[in-house]
Amino acid sequence: MSSPFDQPVARESTCSVKFDARRAVFGRDDVIPVWVADMDFAAPEPVTRALSERAAHPVYGYTLFPDSLYQSMIDWFADRHGWKIQREWILMAPGVVPSLNAACMAYAEPGEGVIIQPPVYPPFFSSVRHSGRKVIENPLVPEDPNTGDPGHYRMDLDHLEQCAARPDARILLLCSPHNPVGRVWSDEELRAVLAIARQHQLVVVSDEIHCDLTYRDQPRHTMLANLAGPGDALVMAVAPSKTFNMPGLGLSALVIPDADRCRAMKAVFESMHLPQCNPFSIAGFEAGYRHGGPWLDDLMAYLQANRDYVVEAVSQRLPGIRVSAPEGTYLMWLDCRGLDLDDVGLKRFFIQDAGVGMNPGVSFGTQGSGFMRLNIGCPRAVLEEVLDRIETALKSLAP
Repeated sequence: MSSPFDQPVARESTCSVKFDARRAVFGRDDVIPVWVADMDFAAPEPVTRALSERAAHPVYGYTLFPDSLYQSMIDWFADRHGWKIQREWILMAPGVVPSLNAACMAYAEPGEGVIIQPPVYPPFFSSVRHSGRKVIENPLVPEDPNTGDPGHYRMDLDHLEQCAARPDARILLLCSPHNPVGRVWSDEELRAVLAIARQHQLVVVSDEIHCDLTYRDQPRHTMLANLAGPGDALVMAVAPSKTFNMPGLGLSALVIPDADRCRAMKAVFESMHLPQCNPFSIAGFEAGYRHGGPWLDDLMAYLQANRDYVVEAVSQRLPGIRVSAPEGTYLMWLDCRGLDLDDVGLKRFFIQDAGVGMNPGVSFGTQGSGFMRLNIGCPRAVLEEVLDRIETALKSLAP
């Protein structure tokens, strides 16, 4: 049966990074763009309606955060995640990436260490380095100890404890669910992280922007805050941007139960005169959390079908490439090491030979060498064309 998500939405000439930056990024305009982590689907109708209604008022002046905005978020997380948020814990923020930068500045001094778990979203690296702090890498282990699946990553908790024990370690940046490997961390793993952080007095900044994007056949995502004790140093970063496909509106939230840590983060934002929100961000944020639930449920069913289609097609039609089904996110981590190409050759193969624009795995850290990140948040027909192009290009590599 046809789905609303099958309907193409023309994004060219809308100043879309994903589409209109293709020549700058890939050197040509005709690659199929399956890279930047936004989806090619229309946002939920209640979001579009709320933005239109706000646009109908012809004055777009400085805007306050209304109480209803906070309440929409509190209600969403209570209903969807069983997470009871108190109003005074919430600090509105101009996006999760700026929040990562601000957290490094708020909770570590210049030259002190911030732990990250690569391969991981590139701003985890840049947030630490650009703020003058030191990256401490705790690489993920690419193997399921039970099945031996090399595409199922786990945390190296023993090494994490070694990193946390360093005298200069101050912060752990946790990506949960994880981008790009698609793990939804188990309660056991998360409790271990909290125990290590507690023992070594780390502040855990948990980026949970993908928390709503988990699959029905996989373990349910647990908000780290639901496992934390009252003394744990925890900063939760959330947003409706990935959930309802509106990252361009640029509004997120931090949940910080400790008043002193909240003041420290707020002071960093104020030193840069941030955030200065706009009325459209507020309208979209609230509408998504109030009315976007049914749309999200339909989206996840569609993405799960896309995910399963890619897993089957890769295994049957793309020799030299492997992929495991992610537990969360609309991103898939393609293991292309079987093609026996270096990272430069791999990028050239997908761009020049296949005409497909993906994120090179090496941009997520050295641990991503030989991988590519595929965005499946697009109509099925687009994925079919992507895989057809790759299959055809692979035949030219055959001896």
